[in-house]
Amino acid sequence: MKRFLECFGFLTMVVGVCGVVRELTDGWFRLLGFTRFLTEGVRFLEGRELYANLVIAVLGVVVMIVSDRVKA
Repeated sequence: MKRFLECFGFLTMVVGVCGVVRELTDGWFRLLGFTRFLTEGVRFLEGRELYANLVIAVLGVVVMIVSDRVKA
């Protein structure tokens, strides 16, 4: 369980950071386009994609911190 949480947290953080980079560069990095599927199409996130990706990145960090507290 600990290893799963570590991997999930890391991947979530990477996706969040990729989304932030994509939003700050105005979509210049096309490789990071998979992150738009998380925020586009969600009506209440229109215009707030940067903040949503920041929350996703922070959530990944929180999951990694929690995984350290889980006993193996």
